[in-house]
Amino acid sequence: MKNIDLRSDTVTVPTPEMYEAMTTAKLGDDVYGDDPTVRELEEYSAELLGKEAALFVPSGTFGNQLAIFTHCERGDEVILGEDCHIVAYEVGAAAVIAGVQLRALPTFKGQMEPAAVEARIRGENIHYPKTGLICLENAYSNGRVVSVEYMQRIFAIAQKHNIPVHLDGARIFNAALSLGVEAKELAVYADSVMFCLSKGLCAPVGSILAGTRDFITAARKKRKLMGGGMRQVGVLAAPGLVALKKMIPHLAEDHKKAKLLGAELAKIPGIKVFSEDIQINMVFIDISATGYDPDLLVSELYKKGIKVNGANNGIMRFVTNYWVSRDDIYYVVNCLKEILASSSQYDKS
Repeated sequence: MKNIDLRSDTVTVPTPEMYEAMTTAKLGDDVYGDDPTVRELEEYSAELLGKEAALFVPSGTFGNQLAIFTHCERGDEVILGEDCHIVAYEVGAAAVIAGVQLRALPTFKGQMEPAAVEARIRGENIHYPKTGLICLENAYSNGRVVSVEYMQRIFAIAQKHNIPVHLDGARIFNAALSLGVEAKELAVYADSVMFCLSKGLCAPVGSILAGTRDFITAARKKRKLMGGGMRQVGVLAAPGLVALKKMIPHLAEDHKKAKLLGAELAKIPGIKVFSEDIQINMVFIDISATGYDPDLLVSELYKKGIKVNGANNGIMRFVTNYWVSRDDIYYVVNCLKEILASSSQYDKS
């Protein structure tokens, strides 16, 4: 049976070269700064983003929360989009770990209105918390890529008010590819940047937090506080190096496969594809017009060897990745057609 996983690009398993790198990695105690493979990964990552230093962390959520924890004092306020990953999918960690409050603004296609951002920056007042940080996300968790110009505008506002900017760049290489720029051309508009090694790049574990040398020195100590001080972790840093040196170019094919999937799904009556939102490797669809139950569709696709997530607010997301081929795309589309065609729920008109 087929095994096609479209739930996320986090489901990718390591490549053979990554497995080999794990078995041959030179190791040391990273808490003491003795792991040469981790040091190489951090130095390479910093160079890739044009930052002074970088830090290997267990996950994207860990990296984002460590950034907030390092930038902010307890009681600070953080300005960010109401549907960004930090707000929607990180378990309220900012309140628990950094003790900050989030001032979430409406977004349109992943972008806050710059004037609204500046209007929410707190002035000096005995009643007000301090605005400690502004957070951006690119690529956005809804599959959209925000423009370089937008990032420039927000960063300029932040600099004017002496407020740092953190970029949740979990998929920064996807965003850079979509925009036709290098990742460092996005990273320049943030004081700190987090990106994931395990989203689309096939590394099994880990993310990177990058920034100034002083910021990373402070973050390293807070990483230990959060339980992220790892020992001979070069076994995980090694596939991360392979990911950065070998896998970034493959993201272009993931984007092409997403566009192919969107185009083919759009041919099926009753399926609405949000085609303008296919900017990276994500395809969002609404099947409500088919009359078919999304949860039932998940289970029926599973029987055919296809894994997808259920609907979120009526919208389903399919994510292409390195291990999903173009032939797999056509198989998924044909299975969807068969499932809908055989159902009495399906309005074939």
